[in-house]
Amino acid sequence: MKKFSIATGILVTLLLVGASSFAQTQSRDDILKQIESKRAELNVLENRFLSPSEEDKAKYADFLRQPNTGLIRLLPREKFDSSREARLTIRGGGAFYSFTRLTHEYGEGSDIELEQGNLATGFAGADYGMMTNIGDTPLENVTTEAVPFLAAHVPADDVPKARIEQRKWGEGATADGASYRERLLAKVNSTYLLRSVNYDRSDLLVAFRVVRIDDDDSVTILWKILKKYPTPRLARN
Repeated sequence: MKKFSIATGILVTLLLVGASSFAQTQSRDDILKQIESKRAELNVLENRFLSPSEEDKAKYADFLRQPNTGLIRLLPREKFDSSREARLTIRGGGAFYSFTRLTHEYGEGSDIELEQGNLATGFAGADYGMMTNIGDTPLENVTTEAVPFLAAHVPADDVPKARIEQRKWGEGATADGASYRERLLAKVNSTYLLRSVNYDRSDLLVAFRVVRIDDDDSVTILWKILKKYPTPRLARN
């Protein structure tokens, strides 16, 4: 028995020494490949975590066959943004979304954000936007005629005017009996209309509906683009 214990101890020691030697002889290229492999695995997991439920995908399958439509989940920024609790590696923590580039990655022409239970638009620089809640209205019934104030807006073409417009829209507005804001509470079974202006990227009018709020405060929204406008350009001289 004593000989067996000694032999086992020697074997464990050799294995540990071998593992240590292998780690020391790994090239930096090998380590980089491992990092890339782990990152790819992590991306797959994060995409699955961001994905809407299978139940919702099936429920809205017919609607999603139409062009310029989608179903997404937004995560609350205060819980998942990597700059805060480092829970997700995606920039913005899955709290943002671009309806033109179809990505949650913040900085890629983001149109909408979820934070503290509120949906928001209008982010860095001169980019801006405004939303209104039109209540429990089916997306199929929403057209550009429903929001003439948003639909008719023409973005300014120079920096000073754009900044003035951004400030005005940030303060909110009332037109045609509706209230327009940069930030609105996310409510299940409510439909919203959004005009999002991203200079040198996109300008669009979107209708979206909150169809689910989960226990982790994530929000699932069903959306369709009502109109794409010419890309706004700024004169920066």
